[in-house]
Amino acid sequence: MKPLTGALVAMLAGLAARDAQKPPRAFPLQGSWTLVAADKVLPDGRTARDYGEHPKGRLVVDAKGRYSLQIFKSERLPFARDSKADGSVDEFRSAVMGSSTHYGTMTIEPAAGLLVFSIEGSSFPNWEGTTQKRQYRFDGTELRYKVPPRADGSIPISVWRRLD
Repeated sequence: MKPLTGALVAMLAGLAARDAQKPPRAFPLQGSWTLVAADKVLPDGRTARDYGEHPKGRLVVDAKGRYSLQIFKSERLPFARDSKADGSVDEFRSAVMGSSTHYGTMTIEPAAGLLVFSIEGSSFPNWEGTTQKRQYRFDGTELRYKVPPRADGSIPISVWRRLD
């Protein structure tokens, strides 16, 4: 009788495991994301590339909304030497203007359609300690948001695709 009981328990456990669903994500944007586009809308309404033809980027968000974000222009100049300290003015300019990185926490204001970044650290020091709101759209696998307009009137748009 005992072997039959063991087999029955194993079979029921297998059925329960098969029917178990993944637990819901604690934060809707939790996971790893890859950059699809880093464009900008110009004042005349045209769209242009902001970080080159093939930008690279990663956004990682944990269950509590802590995030780390990196965007890189694919056409950045490589440094002539293997030491960052020995870079030329053009190499430094390309490295700084060809990247945007920051980390902190994010929240969502669904009724307002806003994604809110509370930035703790950034490659642009002026953003550190700031809170920035971005209009966003999220369909479960793609996240798209607009950065507030720049001084030249262009509006950066970032598009991310969920990896997991």
